Amino acid sequence: MTSFATTQDQGADDSLTWLHIGAGSFHRAHQAVYLHALRESGADRRWQLALANIRADMSPLLEALARQQGRYTLETVTPQGERSYQSITSIGRIIGWDAQLSQLIAAGAEERTRVISFTVTEGGYYLDHQHRLDTGNADLADDLRCKLDGSGKPRTIYGAIAAILQARSQAHPQAALTLLNCDNLRHNGERFRDGLRQFLTLRGESQLAAWVETYTTSPNDMVDRITPRPTPAVAERVKQATGVDDPCALMGEFFIQWVIEDDFKAGRPRLEAAGVEMVKSVLPYEEAKIRILNASHSCIAWAGTLAGLQYIHEGTLRDDIRQMAYDYVTEDVIACLTPSPIDLAAYRDTTLARFGNPAIQDTNQRVAADGYSKIPGFIRPTLQESLAAGRTPLATALLPALFLVFLQRWNEGKLPYEYQDGIFDPAAARAMLAAADPVQAFCEDKILWGGLAGDQRLTGLVREGVERVRQWLAQGNQ
Repeated sequence: MTSFATTQDQGADDSLTWLHIGAGSFHRAHQAVYLHALRESGADRRWQLALANIRADMSPLLEALARQQGRYTLETVTPQGERSYQSITSIGRIIGWDAQLSQLIAAGAEERTRVISFTVTEGGYYLDHQHRLDTGNADLADDLRCKLDGSGKPRTIYGAIAAILQARSQAHPQAALTLLNCDNLRHNGERFRDGLRQFLTLRGESQLAAWVETYTTSPNDMVDRITPRPTPAVAERVKQATGVDDPCALMGEFFIQWVIEDDFKAGRPRLEAAGVEMVKSVLPYEEAKIRILNASHSCIAWAGTLAGLQYIHEGTLRDDIRQMAYDYVTEDVIACLTPSPIDLAAYRDTTLARFGNPAIQDTNQRVAADGYSKIPGFIRPTLQESLAAGRTPLATALLPALFLVFLQRWNEGKLPYEYQDGIFDPAAARAMLAAADPVQAFCEDKILWGGLAGDQRLTGLVREGVERVRQWLAQGNQ
């Protein structure tokens, strides 16, 4: 497949490129939408998007987009079920895939490319809980052995970015660049940058590492929009509503948010004119999302599964399950995050309204996954801070209690689906559940609880929470 550029941008001597790696649905329903709005407003038409992918799996989509000159249709759905349709035209260039990523590397090395963003999922950064690279991963190990002479076949974001930066530093030694992680990862810019440093160090690329420190930045940002995987039904609705037969059509919820630390090394689009929040620090926005949105999502998924429900919206629309999430935020999280530049109560209400959207069809199975990452990442901080402040976080303790009862169902083979967790040890989990006091064993797990492991206050809170969950289930909620 060959690349293409729009006629409008081919003739613009001052055009600048924002290169995005990761052709999945989220980018096309999020970052590309903001760039489209910016171009359509006339506030800043200098920038075009170039879209690429590291793996071959998205080649059919890239080829379909190329046939449509980058244009595709986005369907948005409100919690009330109102649908609207928009043609997105911000992708001005499609980068064809090849095993050496030669076209991607060439595009990234161009002087006019000033921003490279990426969405490769949280697992695509190969970081453990100590934020160290998992060098045992086969793809990462292969990339660590690759040479930067164009003969390698990069498979990871680190291998691809390293190859781009090597080519760029040679072709344009002073061409600065912003590397923007757009994945749902806490401190995502810092985490990527630290991973890249480790990667270059392990490869012995000290000269390139020094160039990266001088000529690039990696701001943190927070991205948010629920974007289900496209189905044939989306394309059918698009055709009925617009008359356009669009194989690249996709659907996203009405809500959209993007908050970015304003630390761009080589200029940037006027993103604030399109509704992006440009801030000095993304931390308060990130914490609100992780603790209110992500933790509440897990709460509803675990409770909904225990209650025999399949979808997130089903649990959210039930008064008892919704109340669990509402109380968790209201009684504990808001106290921890105040003061905040965000209206936390309004954010809570908006989040629950979003989760109640039946059109999204988000499954409990998807959201309930990876509890061994979500307890320490999403829930433990609120417990730690509440206890340190002398508060008793009863509402928060219900969340790990739900997860423990959920694990007991898993252990008994009574879950309605296969539980997926990237880091937990099934044998160790079964041993914990078989202990004389499973609650105590659960609360002594250092992977889950870190410095709180073994704290009797935690054990007491979770024990009380488990009893509340069992009483709730005994009332017929299963």
